[in-house]
Amino acid sequence: MHDFGADSTAEEVTAGLDLSGKTWLITGCNSGLGLETARVLGLRGARIIGLGRTAEKAAAALDAVGVADYLPVACDLGDLASVMAAVSAVAEPLDGIIANAGIMALPEVTRIQGIESQFFVNHVGHFVLVNGLVGRLNFASRVVILSSAAHRMASRGLELDNLDGGTDYEPWRLYGRSKLANIYFAQSLARRLRGGASVNAVHPGVIETNLGRHIPEDNRVAMYERFRPILKTMGQGAATQCLVAVRPEVEATTGAYFSDCVRTPTTPADLPEAEGERLWALTEKIVGELLGG
Repeated sequence: MHDFGADSTAEEVTAGLDLSGKTWLITGCNSGLGLETARVLGLRGARIIGLGRTAEKAAAALDAVGVADYLPVACDLGDLASVMAAVSAVAEPLDGIIANAGIMALPEVTRIQGIESQFFVNHVGHFVLVNGLVGRLNFASRVVILSSAAHRMASRGLELDNLDGGTDYEPWRLYGRSKLANIYFAQSLARRLRGGASVNAVHPGVIETNLGRHIPEDNRVAMYERFRPILKTMGQGAATQCLVAVRPEVEATTGAYFSDCVRTPTTPADLPEAEGERLWALTEKIVGELLGG
């Protein structure tokens, strides 16, 4: 591996790579890290299937940063009918998926179909999308699930008996719960696809994006000021997901967690496989009930 680290940018980790003929699907492509990732992979020649809340917003954003070859697709991760429509709209083979979109630290508990919104959007929506697209992947494809170091804030673990968030709701703890679920999902899917596509989770770092839009302004300003010494630029924030997505050195790595462009232990370092399987089974049950299957 080249000497990449916390200060590396997405352009630096993809320098010299030719992604012509490759197709990447990216959620949350219309702003922040998703847009920067789309821009850089497009810069290296990749075709981008960009998912946003509306196809119009996705197209405008990708146009604005000069992505030459793209397909905009509407996908609202909080609406499983919209997610399934997005799956149906993607007919072509994929060299990878970057599950980038998400919501963070909602100040008060809100629910989608009776489930706490951060868990629903960040985990359930991507669970349905990625599983729906598995058939578009090949043995060399890569799936990158954006998690966060905030998974350490999940002091009560997955809280699978608290899916509605009604027990002692705390924004950061339950955001952390959703990010912990992202890691479990990546590891569980990696086991299922062993010998096929790779699946890894990443922490992008602390970046000032619109992901923090739900945090009250005074708290948001104070938070970013506190993290100023380690705050990353947009290019630095997109680096780890781009590295895991396309660097040849990590092609055979699966079921891992990356931060600052290197493989990093999770907290706890060894997540119990049984808990991941419990999460998978419960998510399948939720999805089956909501989609009527």
